[in-house]
Amino acid sequence: MSSAGRAAPDPGLVVAARQGDRRALDDVVAASLPLVYNIVGRALRGHADVDDVVQETLVRVIRHLPALNDPAAYRSWLVAITIRQVRDWDQRRRVALNRDAGLDAIHNVPDPASDFAGMTILRLGLTDQRREVAEATRWLDPDDQELLSLWWLEETGELTRAEIAEAASLSPGHLAVRIHRMKEQIQSARGVVRALRARPGCPDLGAVAAEWDGTPSPLWRKRLARHVRDCAFCGRLGAAFLPIDRLLAGMSLLPLPAGLSAHVPSATVPPAAAPAVVPHPPGVAELAVHAPRGLIPYLAGGVVAAVLTITTVVVALPDDPAAAPSWAAPTPSAAPVAVASASPSSAPSPSPRPSSKAAVAPAVSSARKGVGVWNFAGASQALASSKAGWYYTWGTQHPGISTPRGATFVPMIRSAENVTAAELTRAKAAGPHLLTFNEPDLPEQANMTVAQALDLWPQLMATGSRLGSPAVAFGGADPQGWLDRFMTGAEARGHRVDFITLHWYGADFTTAAAVNQLRQYLQAVYQRYHKPIWLTEFALIRYDGGRQQFPGQEQQAAFLTAATGMLGQLSYVQRYAWFGLPATDKDRSGLFSDGTRATVIGRAFQAAR
Repeated sequence: MSSAGRAAPDPGLVVAARQGDRRALDDVVAASLPLVYNIVGRALRGHADVDDVVQETLVRVIRHLPALNDPAAYRSWLVAITIRQVRDWDQRRRVALNRDAGLDAIHNVPDPASDFAGMTILRLGLTDQRREVAEATRWLDPDDQELLSLWWLEETGELTRAEIAEAASLSPGHLAVRIHRMKEQIQSARGVVRALRARPGCPDLGAVAAEWDGTPSPLWRKRLARHVRDCAFCGRLGAAFLPIDRLLAGMSLLPLPAGLSAHVPSATVPPAAAPAVVPHPPGVAELAVHAPRGLIPYLAGGVVAAVLTITTVVVALPDDPAAAPSWAAPTPSAAPVAVASASPSSAPSPSPRPSSKAAVAPAVSSARKGVGVWNFAGASQALASSKAGWYYTWGTQHPGISTPRGATFVPMIRSAENVTAAELTRAKAAGPHLLTFNEPDLPEQANMTVAQALDLWPQLMATGSRLGSPAVAFGGADPQGWLDRFMTGAEARGHRVDFITLHWYGADFTTAAAVNQLRQYLQAVYQRYHKPIWLTEFALIRYDGGRQQFPGQEQQAAFLTAATGMLGQLSYVQRYAWFGLPATDKDRSGLFSDGTRATVIGRAFQAAR
């Protein structure tokens, strides 16, 4: 089903914003931000100026909204303004290039950390031919990048062809011709991408690309595509291409980056039970006049709007501010900022409006943050208080545990004995992601051979869920380790693995050393498989002769805070989950002693993102 229109605010809300309702204006801007970000990000190919152009677009929307005659046409009007800002940016860039010819490399190279095709692959978890299409877009002519940003959104159901024609100031016939030419360029680039990735590769292609520096460009697309078209070996590789339109249909918007989504209100994020009463911060109307460059995260809504250069700010603390650990508390001179989170798989929508005198801490502080849960007294209340965005129970169900509003449950097929029709049906119904065999490399856990896991894998693929690899206990990056042999076998058999699932327990209780060891492990695994990572169990626990040794609560909490900060900097780590929610004499890394009492570690987890 097409999702066109889901990113547009309600016309009634637009009318209220046009008439001066500040909160309605905040909600209109928040609902517009994902669409604007996707258009600008792809049109600028992830250039470092993306945030600035998004901000300039929203400022102009705010300033000119009173002049909009037809509220129902808001989205077309928004897209047209966005495209004008993209064109203005390109014109300024070209002028700068002509003026400073010796600085071409500085002006013209996208920021590698925000390459839009790469983010699409990582953050939407694209696989197989969809991944190839995303990579192929890097090879387009510059003039087609703007059109691509609109056509991509048409194919994913966010825009209509009429809206694109109006925004691009083209007749329907001219637009159809341009889109057809652009699709042909993507198709030829798909052939190049697949030929370059083929193993074993074509030796003649290697000779043609001998002088290529590895950076996709239109010139090298034409050169390499010519070889692919004329080469019998390379030509066969593209015989099974699915149509581009079918591959893109139904994909969602690329989720906002953490720096933006953390400040966008979402209808899936309910207010907390006990809001902190503070003066209401300025709304986006004031920001349109006063906001300097770089403050785009604060254009997202009245709940989270804040101007760092003005005095009033909002802080979101754990449920019990008085009990917050020292590392979570703001210093008197700091300017803390309220936090909120949007779902990673859908466009944010306006949240319920709080009192003008109160700012509320969200019930879910991060969609990436999760926790392993098993039932205990007060488990549902503890899970809600933890502010986790997702959780799992090592099974396909969560008996006795209620899923908090704004959070999601992720099912697991734990071992070979769980690969049954009933369990697979429940897993499919539980959600789009599926965790698989838990520590198959340990006798006391799933205890499976690589061959056994590979033989069962097609039944998991048949669910249609996004599949995580079996979660090995250790050695994820080791050549010929359990995971390495599984991934090699999966590739040989054509099995689909959408993300890597890992466990990690640190035996060094020194915070800096433990965080560094975790980072190195994750980097090594990513460099080996080049797939998104879910870290589904981690904590500081030392295993000594079958006995578990834990650090003190303060040490564990300090590690949790530092580690989650580090994880937020790794774009390929899509989700993480702490081990675990219950705190007992046996499980001393737990977050809650019961439904209401958070441990020191639990309070650090509440504050983590």
